[in-house]
Amino acid sequence: MESGTVVESPPQPQRSASSTSNPWSIKTPPDPGDIQVSSSPWSNISNVKVTCSLEDVMSEELAMELQNDDELKDQQRKANAPGLGVDVSTLLTDDTMPTDESDLLLAQMLQHEFDLEHDAMLDKEESKFNGRSKVSVSFSNYRSVHPSLNSHDEESSSEEEDIHIYSEKNEPKFKKGIIGKGKNITTKHDPTLCGRKNASKVMDKFPLEVDTGDGSQFDMKLPNAVYNKLKLQIVSDNKRRQRLTEKKEHSTAEHAVDPKTRLMMYKLVNAGILDQVNGVISSGKESVVFHAVGGHMEEREVPCECAIKVFKTTLNEFKNREQYYRGDFRFADEFKKQNPRKVIKIWAEKEMMNLRRMRRYGIHCPEVVICKKHMLVMSFIGQDQRPAPKLKDVQLSDEQLQHAYAQCIEAMKTLHKSCGLVHADLSEYNILWHNSHIWFIDVSQSVDFTHPKAFEFLLRDCTNIVQFFEKKGVDVMTQYELFNEITGLELKGEEPDFLAQIQQYEANEVHLAHEDNRKDYAFDYFFKRAKKEREEQKKSLKKEDVNIDDTD
Repeated sequence: MESGTVVESPPQPQRSASSTSNPWSIKTPPDPGDIQVSSSPWSNISNVKVTCSLEDVMSEELAMELQNDDELKDQQRKANAPGLGVDVSTLLTDDTMPTDESDLLLAQMLQHEFDLEHDAMLDKEESKFNGRSKVSVSFSNYRSVHPSLNSHDEESSSEEEDIHIYSEKNEPKFKKGIIGKGKNITTKHDPTLCGRKNASKVMDKFPLEVDTGDGSQFDMKLPNAVYNKLKLQIVSDNKRRQRLTEKKEHSTAEHAVDPKTRLMMYKLVNAGILDQVNGVISSGKESVVFHAVGGHMEEREVPCECAIKVFKTTLNEFKNREQYYRGDFRFADEFKKQNPRKVIKIWAEKEMMNLRRMRRYGIHCPEVVICKKHMLVMSFIGQDQRPAPKLKDVQLSDEQLQHAYAQCIEAMKTLHKSCGLVHADLSEYNILWHNSHIWFIDVSQSVDFTHPKAFEFLLRDCTNIVQFFEKKGVDVMTQYELFNEITGLELKGEEPDFLAQIQQYEANEVHLAHEDNRKDYAFDYFFKRAKKEREEQKKSLKKEDVNIDDTD
């Protein structure tokens, strides 16, 4: 605005004071270009002409003027923006440039504009993701524009000059552990230098599986105490990871088998002993039981449904099993010669021998088909792939409970007197109910009656059986009476006196006399048995002679 000029104000609209006599009279509509001003809603409104009408706004001259302003602003923006420095409009209007080159430059220019928009969107996502976190995550690997063409990187580079990044090349060389003089003296144990050195080790030398984050965006320092704890934690994690890997490769996990056990199952199927192997039907702390369909064998008949008991090859559950085999004359020498991992194979063989002895004397238990290392194939107790329920889970009537109790007592007597075994882990968890009969399972820990702790195990079995049936409302005898009835002893008292008497009886030299020379046990046993049979034959012959003399 020049000085000395006078600016005239626009004319003020004049208000009309005239009004209609009837306020309800119909008013004529004003022109579209007029402005209606009124002091009273019931008075007539004077029409004032607007300087710019709608026709002027919609005119072509005004549209061309606005378009020219937009093009001018667009040219200024492209001139200021970093890029290839080529205007798209010049490429379209330049006739001297070859068509191929103009298309190439046009494509490059459009791609560059698209990359700039993509990087701007990445910047927003990066700032939103990091927030106010001290450790930020960079999306620079996903950028499309080269840093030399990005003005944002040039501006931020000046801000990052103050960040100290440790490097071994830039590490100051200390002479006798000291550098500098006077107040500027610095030792090799300087907290700042050590912190940056520790941070550099964490970022560069830690394993890839360690999530260290992005520490290059700020001056990160780690004290020696923190770095040492991180290093020890990584070492312990690596050891734990190796143990888990070894356990997964060399042991049988729950509901799964290791590759060696799976190969053994395939061999049984290929040999025709089994037709197919189905899923898991039971899982315990020491074994996993699978269901299988039986095949055929030349020397014997294979049941239609079989159970595959796979003993877990981990040693955790077998560390406390020494008490069951250390005093058993059948396996004492073998356990001494074998390493801990081969103990599990002998454990499976022990269950096979116990099951066969129990079947020989008519005790209801699974029938052994074949034993391969730590895998035992036996008959399936159940029907149609449904295992028989455990005694603790089945719902029985009072009469059935009394019948089951009587069967259990009779089986324990037969197991001790005829088989010469003690179950050592008998409870409602190891007894199945099938076809109105009880079935004993899990006899791998069963011991011979000559075991030093056989009677202690038997008392524990009696206590478990009495407590279970007593809870069910069955009229039972005490565990001490049951123990005396099974063993034929006449021990008196209750705990701990009863247990002390058992231990004293087990320590008796007469009871364990045959254990002085365990290697000759088989010979002594059969020699005494044959001698006893000869004496009985002599007595029977004498009785026959006496009867003949009487008849004469």
